[in-house]
Amino acid sequence: MYFSLIPDIKYDLKPISYPFSESDYITAKNFFRRYQVNPDIFDYAIFYKKYSIKNGERIENISEKYYGNSFYDWVIILTNNFINPQFALPLDSETLRKSVEYKYGELEAYSNIHHYVTSEVKNGDLIALQAGLIVDQNFYSSPFTYWNGSQTVTVPGNTVSSPVTNYEYEVEENEKKREIFILKETYFRRFVEEFKTKNLYQESSDFISKRLKKVAV
Repeated sequence: MYFSLIPDIKYDLKPISYPFSESDYITAKNFFRRYQVNPDIFDYAIFYKKYSIKNGERIENISEKYYGNSFYDWVIILTNNFINPQFALPLDSETLRKSVEYKYGELEAYSNIHHYVTSEVKNGDLIALQAGLIVDQNFYSSPFTYWNGSQTVTVPGNTVSSPVTNYEYEVEENEKKREIFILKETYFRRFVEEFKTKNLYQESSDFISKRLKKVAV
């Protein structure tokens, strides 16, 4: 359905030979007209709902579930700004495992450290060390000193940070891909109509029809 909404271009296959011959033309989809979603839409929760993709779930399945038609998968692709949907979705566990082992090596995937991450350390109601900060091995192996509200405390770095293996890192990155935006029904209809309107040509020197224009190369 998406491709049926993209307008066409009619372009030269060869230069015009002056003065009597004509160009041959071929008609193709104008994929250079990329529709840009207004980024402000994601600042308003009323426009969308967040959805967590399940293992093995495809975009067309989600489209069928929310919009009643699998052919509206392109709406989900555009509103989530997926450049390549094949790599934008989370991998299933088995595919992820094989991918990680191929990328890092079967042993290195599970034994080698990708980075270290901090745990939260509080100074009363204040935070002395924020959780989730990425640190290096030097931090992990060195003492960490902070003020606990009454005195200076020094603890081993490995008590306030922990290692993250290559595999654990890739799992975390894969999980980030699960949350996507689904336009609510009311705004979905408006979005589709706007998309159709935006993909109509305005009259110009190359104009043939609202769905077709001529481009010389």
